[in-house]
Amino acid sequence: MSQTLPSAPSSGTRTIQRQMSDRKIVLWFILPTIILLIVMNIFPLIYSLYLSFTNYSVIADKPPQWIGIQNYTSILTDKNFWTAFATTGRYALLTVILQTVIGFGLALLLRNKFKGSGLVTTLILIPMMLSPIVVATFWKLIFNPSYGIFNYLLGYTNISTAPEWLGDPDRVLWAIIIVDVWMWCPFVMLLCLAGLSAIPEYLYEAAAIDRAGTWFQFRRITLPQVMPLLLIAVLFRTIEAFKQFDLVYGLTGGGPGDLTETVSIRLYRLAFAGQLNTGLSSALAYIVLIIIIAVSNLYIRSLNRARGG
Repeated sequence: MSQTLPSAPSSGTRTIQRQMSDRKIVLWFILPTIILLIVMNIFPLIYSLYLSFTNYSVIADKPPQWIGIQNYTSILTDKNFWTAFATTGRYALLTVILQTVIGFGLALLLRNKFKGSGLVTTLILIPMMLSPIVVATFWKLIFNPSYGIFNYLLGYTNISTAPEWLGDPDRVLWAIIIVDVWMWCPFVMLLCLAGLSAIPEYLYEAAAIDRAGTWFQFRRITLPQVMPLLLIAVLFRTIEAFKQFDLVYGLTGGGPGDLTETVSIRLYRLAFAGQLNTGLSSALAYIVLIIIIAVSNLYIRSLNRARGG
């Protein structure tokens, strides 16, 4: 009696089986990462959104109590919030403008290679590599009216008449702005250098043949070509300015009084320092998030227009 041997699987069947096996391997490798991202990012985001509608303190021995939009109403009708928001707005506006102008200017100066340009570029980039709290610590020493070098460089040789930058209500915000600009204008310079190095030289050669002036070349060639990266730098620095905490906290702690109390300092005080109001601080965090998203959308629209142009 003859026995029929099983036929070997066709090439198409083997391909499907191999594809199924590859998909399972990919799934098993990606699935833990997806679960970790959900647990570490999405779940806290959703849970904090829920807490923003509740009366809850992290140290209270009772569950969150649903109160609707009362937290948001309390924040939006609190004059201290609007004061902190106005301080943050002034701080963000001045720092971003100064960082953009100085950073772009440094990029224009360092665009042409010269002897030692690599070393100069590296030295300029050092501030952005430091920890903000370390920067705040040694700038407090620099601003010190007794032995700090800042007043001496400005010509104040008499200690009794030297201004106290971190204690003077008229100077304290400018002191923080100076430190922030010193630390982060190299970031803007780095992005602008990348944009400047990508501009084709034949554009300038064609403009020189047409006897175009330096200002015309800057306005018609340099600025439009570097504008997308410049807007990206402005976008990043605006977002970071609205979130700024460690530099301000390290320099002044929000003082004197509440003159340098930014939204982030206000949020910290609600959530951790003294009040420990988790629900109210969660609502404030989401208000800040909405403001940052709105400002970012304005920059992104401008960026899209710049790319389209």
